[in-house]
Amino acid sequence: MHAGEREERNFSARVTPIYLSAAYRFDSFDEAEARFTGADQGQLYSRNLNPTHLVAEDRVASLEGGVGAIAVGSGQAAITAVLLGLAGGGEHLIATASLYSGTRVLFDRTFRRLGVDVDYVRDPRNAAEWEGLIRPDTKAVFLETIPNPKCDLIDVRAVAAITRRHGIPLVVDNTVATPYIIRPFEHGADVVVHSSTKFLTGHGAALSGVIVDGGTFDWAGSPRAYPGLTEPVGPGKPSYVEEYGRHALEAYLRFGIVNDLGPALSPVNSFLLQQGIETLSLRMAKHLENAAAIAHWLNDHPAVESVDFAGLPDNEYFPIAQERFGGHAGSVFSFTIRGGRRSAARFFDALRVFSRMTNIGDVRSMALHPATTTHAGFTVNERSRLGIGEGLIRLSVGIETVADLVADLDQALHAACGDAGMPTGPDPAAGA
Repeated sequence: MHAGEREERNFSARVTPIYLSAAYRFDSFDEAEARFTGADQGQLYSRNLNPTHLVAEDRVASLEGGVGAIAVGSGQAAITAVLLGLAGGGEHLIATASLYSGTRVLFDRTFRRLGVDVDYVRDPRNAAEWEGLIRPDTKAVFLETIPNPKCDLIDVRAVAAITRRHGIPLVVDNTVATPYIIRPFEHGADVVVHSSTKFLTGHGAALSGVIVDGGTFDWAGSPRAYPGLTEPVGPGKPSYVEEYGRHALEAYLRFGIVNDLGPALSPVNSFLLQQGIETLSLRMAKHLENAAAIAHWLNDHPAVESVDFAGLPDNEYFPIAQERFGGHAGSVFSFTIRGGRRSAARFFDALRVFSRMTNIGDVRSMALHPATTTHAGFTVNERSRLGIGEGLIRLSVGIETVADLVADLDQALHAACGDAGMPTGPDPAAGA
């Protein structure tokens, strides 16, 4: 709640002001030169540095235990900036196959057009599969702590042991888990990213993304080349590693990649991110409590075929939840309704409290049918490999009274499947 506050700059305002300024005045000729050369790291232009952003950045860095952070326009921008900062045309990345669909599209469409190749690990628990995909030009490994929508938790520590042996940085998306559940740096991650639009902000009102530098990766000592970090920035200038030490990646991304790509965050959204962070622990406790109660309830419902929630004792990822995630499994998970798309459509249309929408991590509960929305562009075969069936419903459980949420799910399941838990009525999608 207090990290990053700079009272001396804010005229003693208790809440950090919103600095709606594109640029900042220089006191002198010498200061202008120093700002542009990097000798003075004061305000220059809001594309890469803004006083409101600094507070949000320090708060997220503090939460994750990193040495610094950079706020950008969205989670997608955060992922793009980090990975394109590490890998260029003709180079290689490895990621888990189970990821937010937008990230998969980013890798398979835009990254491939730029010449960055991405291979996917199907079973992250299989060390041999990771080892088999690593190449001399592999520049980073990317994963999500709690993948969306299947809640198939990743043992970050096990993956980090592999990446460390090969001198490859591990980039972890901690959006769904948040540092309330797990802090990936403590398990060996090198960089953490967030779509802070989600749980960190929490109210669904503002897009933002954050990159957090762990400050532990040895860029100069790695057997893989990272010239953007280790080579001189310009004639007579040191490299980012030489100039900034543990903050090298933060500086390289802020003054290099983020500055060049320009995914600037509005100071208004940065302010809203700060406000959300102040209640993160309170909200997450309720999110987790509600999600666990609903997952157990769904698991016993006759209309439900299966529940993908790692907090259930019979779930294959339950041991990881207990050992690495403090016994939690997040509040974004999926379940499969009996009757496939027909029942899913009837269920979806019958919801009253759950919002039918694509966001996650909001204080409001939300539902979505991935096969016809987020994963509609995937091949049938790929959806099958990912476990995205026609009856799969993704839930993002909010902080409403759990009895109201259960009642809504119950009446929607009844509308879809009746008292016996079997599909009922005509198919709403017939003829579509």
